[in-house]
Amino acid sequence: MTDDGTTTAGAPGTLGYEQARDELIEVVRRLEAGGTTLEESLALWERGEELAKVCRHWLEGARARLDAALAGPADPQESGDGTTADNG
Repeated sequence: MTDDGTTTAGAPGTLGYEQARDELIEVVRRLEAGGTTLEESLALWERGEELAKVCRHWLEGARARLDAALAGPADPQESGDGTTADNG
């Protein structure tokens, strides 16, 4: 997309989540508005698919970080069988 200043390339590591999300919103808005040629619509759709992959990549990474944080380091009070060492 060069007519509106958006880029046509974007690997998951080059766009931030918010940037990809905002551009995806604009792509969807343009597709819903209509008035584009078939070729332009196809290009918009393809760009939307790329942006959705970027967003999915970021969200999966965030989910993995959240899961790791929730798992946390092993509690020093906890034994290997899931029970606590403190019996009081």
